[in-house]
Amino acid sequence: ISLMTIHLSLFRLTAKRPFSTSRSSVDSEEIKKFQLLAHKWWDEEGEYAALHSMNDIRVPFIRDTLLSMSHNYHLGNPLSGVKILDVGCGGGLLSEPLARLGASVTGIDPLEDNIRTADQHKSFDPVLAKRIQYKSSSLEEIVEESMETFDVIVASEVVEHVADLETFIKCCSQVLKPEGSLFITTINKTQLSYILGIVVAEKIMGIVPEGTHEWEKFVPPEELEHLLESNGFSVKTVNGMLYNLLWGSWSWMESTSLNYAVHAVKSGAPGQSGPTDALSETDIQQRSATAG
Repeated sequence: ISLMTIHLSLFRLTAKRPFSTSRSSVDSEEIKKFQLLAHKWWDEEGEYAALHSMNDIRVPFIRDTLLSMSHNYHLGNPLSGVKILDVGCGGGLLSEPLARLGASVTGIDPLEDNIRTADQHKSFDPVLAKRIQYKSSSLEEIVEESMETFDVIVASEVVEHVADLETFIKCCSQVLKPEGSLFITTINKTQLSYILGIVVAEKIMGIVPEGTHEWEKFVPPEELEHLLESNGFSVKTVNGMLYNLLWGSWSWMESTSLNYAVHAVKSGAPGQSGPTDALSETDIQQRSATAG
């Protein structure tokens, strides 16, 4: 049984290019609807229960992949010195555990109420308050000030909500340092994902608020890989993900017919090979599945 996860962050993703007019992918009516849930991010039994449990696999996946690429290990703070951009951070569900691993995290989200919730929650922990900075912003709004600034970008349950996916990927490339990593989790565009993710999860069982997802915006992994590779990324890993409704837990699987995770690396200087070859995809997947 699979639950298509929910993310309420919608982005204005039009790059500031002289040959294009500014467009917005933010639906004001959806923002109003999602605004009603902004205070519920940290309710582990509520609408975001699946995102809370997703941390059990997505955080180790990010951590172990980055450690496989690094020669610098910091006991207790394995991601110390790593600058991460959490795009569509919502209430900070992924930003906080990454910061606890030692990373310096910038979380952005266009919905101010989400940022308010995230800021309030991090304030309870002085360590997190120092390591995390939240901004009410879309991705393209920070491109000019953040060119090649971040070592890592995470976009978890985001790309299925954007209007212009290619511009989104281009903006990710612009703010990433050469050899930087991009982590994406999203939903495949299959008949099964429509049945389970929209008909069952939204319309029948009500696990996800109805109208959260539009099947037309779901992204096949082949399409995402093509966009990444045509914009200077090398795709290193594509892993299928499965949510068990009975146990409320996530696991990795071979099939990408429902949810899946991608790790891609931005190309560096000519002639340099990517450092992710240190571990095979299977090694990383096995590590992530057993870690945490």
